[in-house]
Amino acid sequence: MQDAPLFDEIARGPTGGRAFWLDTPDGIKIRLGHWPASGERATRGTVLLFPGRTEYIEKYGPAARVFVDAGFDVISVDWRGQGLADRAHDDRLLGHVNDFEEFQTDVRAVLAAVEKLDLPKPYHLIGHSMGGCIGLRALHNNLPVNSAVFSGPMWGIGIATWMRPVAWGLSWLNHTIGQGLKQSPGTGHDSYVLVSGFADNQLTKDREMWDFMVEQLKAQPDLALGGPSVSWLYSALVECKRLQRQSCPATPTLTFLGTDERIVAKEPVRNIMGRWQNGQLFEVPAAEHEIMMEVPAIRDDFFAKTIAHFDAHS
Repeated sequence: MQDAPLFDEIARGPTGGRAFWLDTPDGIKIRLGHWPASGERATRGTVLLFPGRTEYIEKYGPAARVFVDAGFDVISVDWRGQGLADRAHDDRLLGHVNDFEEFQTDVRAVLAAVEKLDLPKPYHLIGHSMGGCIGLRALHNNLPVNSAVFSGPMWGIGIATWMRPVAWGLSWLNHTIGQGLKQSPGTGHDSYVLVSGFADNQLTKDREMWDFMVEQLKAQPDLALGGPSVSWLYSALVECKRLQRQSCPATPTLTFLGTDERIVAKEPVRNIMGRWQNGQLFEVPAAEHEIMMEVPAIRDDFFAKTIAHFDAHS
């Protein structure tokens, strides 16, 4: 574990944060961020924060501040193919992974690092968007957490019904014939927040948080990521379908889903949480995809419910 850059000036996170390079067993370098808790309430546990597609450690600086102030250590990660982690193509803006199982290799590297750092137990999971997909698979693989919280989890991809057979067919064909590095049809090459305006964006209704994301990528362009490859799309479709068919883990779980969600498919979230014996779904009125970066009242409610959930299962 060698020291890696952590861009404190754009993260707006707690003091004392560090980042490390991790080498995965298959030879990929990923980046781990750690913000330690301090003060009288420290050592209440560690939050394993699994980011979504296109995301990076610094995006969760404000969220980390909330959990650190509540007495939790926080770790986050640049998954392979995004942030400062190794990318699979010379075109850094192409979001690519050949198989979603590769992300579980990253999870195992993160867990090894958390144990090496001797971070306080119990562990709790937060999975946002694609991180929710990775996190649910990790729970099926016996991720050692006492509880879990999901935010806009990618248990299905927001594709129009009439487009689904096309998405499946084209992604399978290109993936199978070795053309998986092509960009998925209908996606942009550049970062969404840098080419879209705030008006009618699909992430948040909070202008300050929108500007926060834009300013981060302008300050550190290497963190940016554009649309996914067709192999990413095919692998994501396969993984979501598998997760939808599996029984739910026993882990006590809360899931938050915006009623205005337009990025992930809502019905798979409702279906999975409807079967989750030890789970509860909160559909958040007027919220977009980024619950932790929504207007203050929404994100404050998310943090309060999440911290209470962690405390109840510590």
